Amino acid sequence: MNKEPIQQAPDGLYLNRTPWFAFILLCCIFSLWAAAASMNDVLIAHFKKAFILSDFQTAFVQSAFYLGYFFLAIPAALMVRRFSYKTTILIGLALYMVGCSLFFPAAYMAKYEMFLLALFVIAAGLSFLETSSNTYSTLLGPKDGSTQRLNISQTFHPFGAITGVFVGSFAMFKETPADSSVSPLQHQLAMIQDTLVPYKWMIVVLMVIFVLIACTRYPSCKGVKHHTDEFSGVGDTLRRLWKNPRFTFGVLTQFLYVGAQVGVWSFTIRLAMQMGHMNERYASWFLMSTFAAYFAGKMIANFMMRRMPPARVLTIYSLLCIATLLYVILAPNISAVYAAVAVSVFLGPCWPTIYGLTIQGLGKDTAIGGSILVMSISGGGLVPLIQGLISDFSGGNMQLAYIVPMLCFIVIVLFGLYCQKRPVQASVEFMPVPAAE
Repeated sequence: MNKEPIQQAPDGLYLNRTPWFAFILLCCIFSLWAAAASMNDVLIAHFKKAFILSDFQTAFVQSAFYLGYFFLAIPAALMVRRFSYKTTILIGLALYMVGCSLFFPAAYMAKYEMFLLALFVIAAGLSFLETSSNTYSTLLGPKDGSTQRLNISQTFHPFGAITGVFVGSFAMFKETPADSSVSPLQHQLAMIQDTLVPYKWMIVVLMVIFVLIACTRYPSCKGVKHHTDEFSGVGDTLRRLWKNPRFTFGVLTQFLYVGAQVGVWSFTIRLAMQMGHMNERYASWFLMSTFAAYFAGKMIANFMMRRMPPARVLTIYSLLCIATLLYVILAPNISAVYAAVAVSVFLGPCWPTIYGLTIQGLGKDTAIGGSILVMSISGGGLVPLIQGLISDFSGGNMQLAYIVPMLCFIVIVLFGLYCQKRPVQASVEFMPVPAAE
């Protein structure tokens, strides 16, 4: 029996059903940026020894990375508006490959600043990928399933994150004893060279995905153009969005959420080393466990969202995050590390749910609104810095630093409650799909 043909709503955004091959291929991109982000957590611990840095200085790995999102998200949205989601994704993949390639001259020069530049370029590519892919995944199907669809896409995130930590930690953290004939400088240079292995493999994977995306047809999902749209500039769009209280609250919430998530993960290895008195390689297993917990939390949340509104699930999970982080701060033994891993169970649905709830009802402003939400990812560059400062000023008390993400989740709870009181209604009419990309 033939499947029902894909049709698009009158506004040219949502579809009546999901094109599954194109959607799954899009989901794979979520794994790619997760791998890059999780390798940053390994780099923080690795660079601390390779370049002899403080906790505050190592946090600049995240700052350089997440600043790329802040500066490139709006250009990415303009690229979507001018061309297509597919074109923007391909540009993002190309920039991602360029950033990975910059690790090689950085390692040759042995300069921490050059590595930060490479991470910035990688993040520039990821800003194109996230600006397009997050919004696009909500559009590839019926409107009333947009948030759940983004949660499905985000389910691919933990697999990339686990792979990034696994490959990164085994490439960079060596268990072999140091050779006494090797000078400290030579040992540091060898550690720096070890950073190249995972990025070599990443370039190969990116090339394969680039070709597959380029050869796959995608619906436009950009909305129906009206003559007035040509004269409606970015400034008008930003003014409309600024006057939308749900949107502005959502952007603040996403900024704090990403900061909290990155803060929890960035210092998991350091917390495990401090509380468990173990080396980097053993401590990295705790970081890998966080992404397994993250995946489990996503699957449970997807199940819960079939029975209750996404905003309610977000509120419940955020309250559990607060309780678990409080235990991380107060526990006197290694159970604090296990609690830090458990936090990731409750992080599972937060990013896609906040994103989906924030862009609902934006209509023709969806692309720019989505790009501003991607800009809010820059919160990941601020919270770890504050945590690093707290750790340094408290004599290396990494537990105390976890108070920062705990405070962030108070705002996230308030946003979940806000969205429960002000739901957005969905439309269900469809029309034939325009030419695919």
